[in-house]
Amino acid sequence: MNKDMWISVDKRSSRLIIRFSLPGFKRQFFMGTRLLDTPSNRELVRRKRNLIAADIALERFDPTLNSYRFRTAQETEALTLQKLEEESSYSLQELWERFTEFKASQVEKTTILVKYQRIANYISRFPTQSTEDAAKIRDWVLKNLSHYMAWETLNSLSRCCDWASDSGLISNNPFFKLKIPKPKNKSLDNDYKAFTLEQRDLIIQNFEEHSLFCHYAPLIKFLFWTGARPGEAFALTWGDISPDRCRIYIDKSCNLYRIHKGTKNGKKRIFPCESGSKLQKLLLDISPVVPQSAKLVFVSKTGRPMTSSIMFSFWNEWKSKSSTFKYLGLVKELANQNQVPYLKPYATRHTFATWAISSGVSPDKVALWIGDTVETVLTHYCHPEIVSAECPDF
Repeated sequence: MNKDMWISVDKRSSRLIIRFSLPGFKRQFFMGTRLLDTPSNRELVRRKRNLIAADIALERFDPTLNSYRFRTAQETEALTLQKLEEESSYSLQELWERFTEFKASQVEKTTILVKYQRIANYISRFPTQSTEDAAKIRDWVLKNLSHYMAWETLNSLSRCCDWASDSGLISNNPFFKLKIPKPKNKSLDNDYKAFTLEQRDLIIQNFEEHSLFCHYAPLIKFLFWTGARPGEAFALTWGDISPDRCRIYIDKSCNLYRIHKGTKNGKKRIFPCESGSKLQKLLLDISPVVPQSAKLVFVSKTGRPMTSSIMFSFWNEWKSKSSTFKYLGLVKELANQNQVPYLKPYATRHTFATWAISSGVSPDKVALWIGDTVETVLTHYCHPEIVSAECPDF
C-alpha cells in the first residue's frame, strides 16, 4: 500500500483528510481529521486509513464512516457514556436468554432444558439482575448453592458474558475474575459399587411384597437382570421387544423432561435372553393382552411415563411440596434397617455387570450387552478369565 494513499491536505483548512473511492459505491468517501499536517499526525491518520482498508478487505466496512471518525475528548466521553447506558439496559436474565438462544442449535435439546434452564431459574432468584453487581451475585450464589453448583453457575455466567462481550452487548465480562475453584471430585467408590446377589434378591422381594411400591417390581427386576440404564428402561416400548420376548432392542433413552434421544453414548444394541429365563418370563407376564408396539413397557402407578424423579421417590424418598411430610423409598428404608447398603438406582447396572463377569461372561460380551466399552467394564467391574457363554440366568 502506498504510504500516504488516500491521505491529503485540505487546501481550505490546511488539515489532513482521507478521501477514497470504492467499487459498488457511486459517491466518493471523504473524512476530515481536524489534524494539522505534522509527522506525528500523519502517522495517526495512516493508522486510521489502515483500519478502513482492513475492514474493506474483511467485508465489514462501515460506509457511514461513523466508526472511523476522529473525535474530541468530549465526544469520546459522550459515546462511552452512551454505550454504558445501552449496556445497562440488558439485564443478566436477558443476556442469559440470548445466550441460550445462541447455544440452542449447538447443544442437545436436553442440555438446554436441564442445565440452561436450571441456571435461568437461579438467575431469577438473584438479588439483582445488573451485571454491574456481579460481586453481589457471586456472594449470593456462594451462600445459597452448593459448592459444585456455585462453581457451575459462575462459570456459566462467565461464558455467557464472554459471548455477550464478543457480540457487542456489553463491554467486558464482569464475572471473569469472580470464578471459584472447581470442587475436588468426591470418591466415586459408591458410584461403582454393586449389590450382592442376596441383597439384589432381597430388594426385589421387598418390592414385590410392598403395599405401595409393588407396581414397580417389574421395572426393578428388569434393571437388575439386564443392566440397562434407567432412562433406557423408561423409553422402552413393546415394539422394541421381540414377540417371544427374548430379544430387547435398546436404541433410545429419556430424561426428566421426557425427551427421547439416543442412548448415553449413542450405541444401539440388542440384549439377548434365554428362552425360559427369569427375564423372558417377566416380559411374558407383563405383556399387554393386545399388542401395542408404541406402548411403554414401564409406567408409573397412575399410568404416566416413568421419570428419574418418580424412581427417586420410591427408591430414596418422597417429599411433599406443600409440607415437611416425607416417606422413605424402599431401598433407603432397607438401608436404614442395615439390611442393604444404600446405593443409587444406577447400582442395578453395576450389579448386573459385576455378577455377569463373576458368572464367567467375558468383558467384551458384558460391554456389548450393557452398551459400554470394554475399557470401562475392565476399569469398573471385576474381570475373571474370558470364557464363551450365553447370558446366564443368574
